[in-house]
Amino acid sequence: MTLTKEQIARYGRQLILPEIGVRGQQRLLQSSVLIIGAGGLGCPAALYLAAAGVGRIGIMDRDVVALGNLHRQILHGTADVGRPKSESAKTRLQALNPDVTLHAIHASLTPENALETLRGYDLVLDGSDNFPTRYLVNDVCVLLAVPFVYGGVIHLRGQVMVVQPGHSACFRCVFPEPPLAGAIPSCQEAGVVGAAAGVIGSLMAHEAIKLLVGIGTPLINRLLTFDGLTARVRDIAVRRAADCAACGEHPTIQGLASLKEPACDIVSEVGRQHSEISVG
Repeated sequence: MTLTKEQIARYGRQLILPEIGVRGQQRLLQSSVLIIGAGGLGCPAALYLAAAGVGRIGIMDRDVVALGNLHRQILHGTADVGRPKSESAKTRLQALNPDVTLHAIHASLTPENALETLRGYDLVLDGSDNFPTRYLVNDVCVLLAVPFVYGGVIHLRGQVMVVQPGHSACFRCVFPEPPLAGAIPSCQEAGVVGAAAGVIGSLMAHEAIKLLVGIGTPLINRLLTFDGLTARVRDIAVRRAADCAACGEHPTIQGLASLKEPACDIVSEVGRQHSEISVG
């Protein structure tokens, strides 16, 4: 495809980067990303992916905009309160970049619709607000061999990881077993600084762009943690687990029927550093 004059002007600051250039921009325009959750993580991620020129973006969210969302969910405005988040996000992103084809999906991701919803996308961003959905995203992406970017945030802290099915640790490799429900509070219970969600959501978009263009070193087999209180970042090596239920040597999750088992309530603690992260 040939870039138009308008596209050359719009994406000029990316085009001059040797890592991207015209070929990289063409790859972005021909790529597709599904964002699960139009909340604290999905909003900044969606803004940067749409601005970068990702050609097709799906936004899936079951909720409507509430006043308490607005301090961190930056796609939505006061006038959007009561409106489905997916529709609000679509309107904002269409105004930002008409190059992007947008799909608003006002629904929860469930075992019944997950395969159909995720199939056909090049990449998935998991900005969901509950851990059953996180496990479901992981399992379906592994089944479909679709890479995804995971992010979590709470208080002033967050973490990001990239999963490349068949080549890296998956979410279940790192967090294999859920503890009791309620062991890790939600953002509603524990609070979150909006800018912290913005940092993590932006990192998720940054990793997505690297994967779509094929540049740099993605966060594969690495869990990046961000402590906004001390402004420190850690890079923790993780490894694929041979006994992982999703991607191990003898996986027990092998099809749609496996996904219809009851989902876990909360992610497990894997080391003291990981137990503090909730969802956006």
